[in-house]
Amino acid sequence: MMKANPWALIPFAVFLVLFIGSGIVTGDFYMFPVIVAITISACVALAMNQKESLTKKVDIFCKGAGNPNVMLMVIIFILAGAFSEVAKGMGAVESTVNLTLSLVPQNLLVIGLFVIACFISFSMGTSVGTIVALAPIGVGISSQTDLSMALLMGTIIGGSMFGDNLSFISDTTITSVRTQGAEMKDKFKVNFLIVLPAAIVTCVILSFLALGESGQFEELSYSLVNIIPYIVVIVFALIGVNVFLVLVLGVVLAGLVGLFNGSYQFLSLIQQVGEGMASMYEIAFLAILIAGMVEVIKYNGGIDFLLQLATRKIKSKKGAEFSIAGLISLTDLSTANNTIAILITGPLAKNIADEYGIEPRKSASILDLFSCSVQGLLPYGAQFLAAATVAGISPILIMPYTIYPILIAICGIIAILIGYPKPKAKY
Repeated sequence: MMKANPWALIPFAVFLVLFIGSGIVTGDFYMFPVIVAITISACVALAMNQKESLTKKVDIFCKGAGNPNVMLMVIIFILAGAFSEVAKGMGAVESTVNLTLSLVPQNLLVIGLFVIACFISFSMGTSVGTIVALAPIGVGISSQTDLSMALLMGTIIGGSMFGDNLSFISDTTITSVRTQGAEMKDKFKVNFLIVLPAAIVTCVILSFLALGESGQFEELSYSLVNIIPYIVVIVFALIGVNVFLVLVLGVVLAGLVGLFNGSYQFLSLIQQVGEGMASMYEIAFLAILIAGMVEVIKYNGGIDFLLQLATRKIKSKKGAEFSIAGLISLTDLSTANNTIAILITGPLAKNIADEYGIEPRKSASILDLFSCSVQGLLPYGAQFLAAATVAGISPILIMPYTIYPILIAICGIIAILIGYPKPKAKY
């Protein structure tokens, strides 16, 4: 392994130039496929360090790509995709939305929309999927009231980031936990208590912004049975059941409900499972390619250089935590994808956490929380683009109303300053 070497970071620079540069040139940050950008960057990493043979470097790449944590993450991604797709296909999302809208007082529609987005994103584990499901409802509410379209879209984006940050099947949560070696339930408990005040304050602010506005909906149909798979997965995950068992049970239960209510025939259910798994192939391969590339960069001295650069002014544990928060925030600003940002920053954050005695549950929480905060504020991120497309407005107009992502960053900073959570063991 080489000593600290800034030139080893060239593959990261290549990735940013390809991904961000193409976005600036074309105006579409998703024009250049991210998996192609990562593949080219990985090839650049393999081409460097001519002192080693290509065979040796490929072995190093495969060692990183095949890391047990990475493989575990890939399997969880695929199972999570299957559950999310099967549950959505049998009507779980529609029933959850309609049930909540039926229960929410009409003068609290905006708060209700935020709560719905929180629950849907927590259940589905996807912010973009939540936005796609709820944005049309936001458009309908805006057309029936004087509520601002931008306010409603910002509210939905905020709620969607709640689940992206906390859900047991969210790719960002899975990635943050696996890269830090944390337990999912431990990370959840820490993270939830940090962001709960942000969610409460968001509801208070939304109540003032929507003061005096209400709307009327025709009678909404829903089935409580359709919501059971979400409830079961959440409860079992909270009590600490193995994540594999939780997700497999969720898929089976959602499939049985779908067969019972006529949403699926057996073969169509199998196809839906396959489609759900396929929807996670890109992020799974990204995890593998990034892990391999990072291992080569680490061998060439790039990670050591970054570690020295990131920690040279750190004098305390709190400073180290702020360093991790800053690293993940800058990476997400650059990549406009919080999962990719965590995949890239995770190994470095783990090194910092180990050196300064930061518990895995806290470092995982910091990575997830600050990446979701930044992601929920990017007008060029997938979340904003999805909402703006459905609403037919500019993403810039939505930015002032993404209240929750701002508040979770504030709560995250406060948690670092007050030293929450207190260590439960000496590291």
